[in-house]
Amino acid sequence: MPPVTELRRAHRERDASYDGLFFVGVRTTGIFCRPTCPARASRPENVEYLPTSKAALAAGYRPCKRCRPLELDDQPPWAGRPLAEIESDPSARITDAELRERCIDPGTVCRYFVRRYGMTFQAFTRARRISLALGRIRENQPVDGAVFESGYGSHGGFRDAFIRTFGKTPGKCRNEERILVAWLRSPIGPLVAGATGDGICLLEFADRRSLETEFTAIQKRLGLSIVPGSNEHLKKLEAELADYFAGSLKSFSLPLVCPGTPFQRQVWEQLSAIPYGQTRSYEEMAAAVGRPKAVRALGSANGSNRMAIVVPCHRVVNKNGGLGGYGGALWRKQYLLDFEKSAETG
Repeated sequence: MPPVTELRRAHRERDASYDGLFFVGVRTTGIFCRPTCPARASRPENVEYLPTSKAALAAGYRPCKRCRPLELDDQPPWAGRPLAEIESDPSARITDAELRERCIDPGTVCRYFVRRYGMTFQAFTRARRISLALGRIRENQPVDGAVFESGYGSHGGFRDAFIRTFGKTPGKCRNEERILVAWLRSPIGPLVAGATGDGICLLEFADRRSLETEFTAIQKRLGLSIVPGSNEHLKKLEAELADYFAGSLKSFSLPLVCPGTPFQRQVWEQLSAIPYGQTRSYEEMAAAVGRPKAVRALGSANGSNRMAIVVPCHRVVNKNGGLGGYGGALWRKQYLLDFEKSAETG
């Protein structure tokens, strides 16, 4: 992060260019905020500066209800236009020089994208171009067209970038699938969603500690590369999540791709069978899958679920009613249970 003096300045002046680049933990209240939070600034000795929302949550801070630091709705003002340009035309190239012409610091952009998306801005745009190219190749369009329409100036550059991403030459990938990844908003923080042509294969909170491990695992299990993008399944997921959080949808109708062991799949099926607004204990779930003594194994399979909310592992609690564990953080589990109970009772 920048020097503490600069962090204090940005916080004091509510500098919007730092939104998403660091967070402010307030020791006296136990909450963390955006640098631009409209709440009254705390004394410097009561403030801790944290590089990511993940670090803030790991340190025990709760997200501020006023500035909602986990939501994506309020992107830094400079981030909206470049992202919109990339999505409307993935072949577009936005150089560091062009960013400077717009009075946007390339270093700030780089740090923001690494913390928000796990890759630099330029890597993000390259991944979108490669994803677009593969889509065209799979539609049996000539490789020449895919090269130049995706913004590459030469076959060599395109081929090298393609091999780095997919591990194969473009010609060998005509029938290749890939995992498209998108970042979705929610009232309890940003979500990372992944989908193949067959359905949704991943939905996790973006600040989950094991997210990188899950990326690696799903790539290995499906034998596919991960690239930023969207398809009909991700669009449907976004719409259904919006309806869910509006209280108008109680079950999802998405096709799911859930590779796992037979026992894991059996547990995940039982999770999906728990009615909206209700809970089951780990012991009840173990009995439901025919292994009443396998409570610990069931808990492990429950924790291996890669479909947050859609496959509702948050509905499994301890026998005494305690929350138990939840990879997305216990405060989210409590929120989801309270929300569903409230929506069910009207």
